[in-house]
Amino acid sequence: MPEAAASAALPAWTVVPFVALLGAIAVLPLVRRTAHWWESNGSKFLVSASCGIVALASIALLHGPTAAGTAFGHAMAEFVPFIVLLFSLFAISGGILVTGDLRGTPRINASILMFGALVANVLGTTGASMLLIRPILRANQGRRHRAHVVVFFIFMVSNTGGLLLPIGDPPLFLGYLRGVPFGWTLGLWGEWLAVNLLVLGAFYAVDRTLARREGIAPEHTEEMTEPPVPTVRVSGAENLVWLAGVIGAAAFLVPGRTLGATGVVIPNGAREAVMVACAGMSLWRTPKAIRAQNRFNFVPIVEVAALFSGLFVAMQPALELLTARGAELGLRTPAQFFWATGLLSSFLDNAPTYLVFADVARTVTPDGFVGGVPYSGHPVDPALLAAVSCGAVLMGANTYIGNGPNLMVAAIAREEGVPMPTFFGYMLWSGAVLLPIFALVTVVCW
Repeated sequence: MPEAAASAALPAWTVVPFVALLGAIAVLPLVRRTAHWWESNGSKFLVSASCGIVALASIALLHGPTAAGTAFGHAMAEFVPFIVLLFSLFAISGGILVTGDLRGTPRINASILMFGALVANVLGTTGASMLLIRPILRANQGRRHRAHVVVFFIFMVSNTGGLLLPIGDPPLFLGYLRGVPFGWTLGLWGEWLAVNLLVLGAFYAVDRTLARREGIAPEHTEEMTEPPVPTVRVSGAENLVWLAGVIGAAAFLVPGRTLGATGVVIPNGAREAVMVACAGMSLWRTPKAIRAQNRFNFVPIVEVAALFSGLFVAMQPALELLTARGAELGLRTPAQFFWATGLLSSFLDNAPTYLVFADVARTVTPDGFVGGVPYSGHPVDPALLAAVSCGAVLMGANTYIGNGPNLMVAAIAREEGVPMPTFFGYMLWSGAVLLPIFALVTVVCW
């Protein structure tokens, strides 16, 4: 059965399993009878896998087992590189211990967030998040109000910071795999700078206000009571080599491409094998004491794998419907692509949503367009692809499930005793802080 025909024929009710999974993620932690049960990653996987199976069953019912198998193959083709990249960055970054005399003052916190937004483009939002979340939690352990620090950390380090390079965020990585030049996203530096400075300014205002409410004297909220240059110590620096290995594999070991001038065609799985090998070397060689001080464990990445494995499968009908009918949405301008991509990225996961709307942008780009960005063998209007890229990356911060690191950071914070907002509570923060900023950026940039 041709994929386009299958996609066009899928009825709207086939997205019910995906909607049910989103509802479970949002509601089950709030219900007294299910809250404790939901804490188990096994429970999360049971619900996630069940919704994925029902989604596949609906495709099989409508179009036969072959179509269901094809949908499952598409889901795994995206999920496996996604989770391998996240796992590798998570495991390696967990072997780097950052300590020092940092105190959780507004200016120090803001400095960490901005530094994280910068390095997210090199380490990936996952790597930067895992590297810096524990140091910023330690710096703020004496503060009464800490949840907002983690929320803004998710905004910037886990999402908006990673807009400049494909390694920065999974959507851009998938775009790179489809042919977008590696350095093309550097041209989004204006949007990156505007959003991150505005979010940082909002954070500083909130953090300074809460610091004063805690009864901290004004002089204790400024750097005058801190060492002129806070001492920072890094242990496990060898892991930077393994991080470089993962980044190099993501950038250069693209399946099907020729490796330099060697003429060797890179086989499927080579990139993931190198990433796993780098993670394995990190786990083997890093002293256990470093990971113990980092309180490193695999619970956060297992939680992401448990939820996103089912999400990637259950969202297949929704993605197929968007692919088949995306042109019918009437999207034409960059602003429309930015908001459509962004709002759906908040709930559908931003990586596959990017692919859908990049495909739609390709279909509305006129034939023979001059100066287009190569994508899947066809030129795409750079203004439209920029809007899709920004929407997917920036609005992945709108919910806990918008991007893989979001859930991991929240899980680590909860383990450290931080009372993190619920699914809906987090959305109140993102709605109040991020949406007005995104609206302003829309007016200025598009």
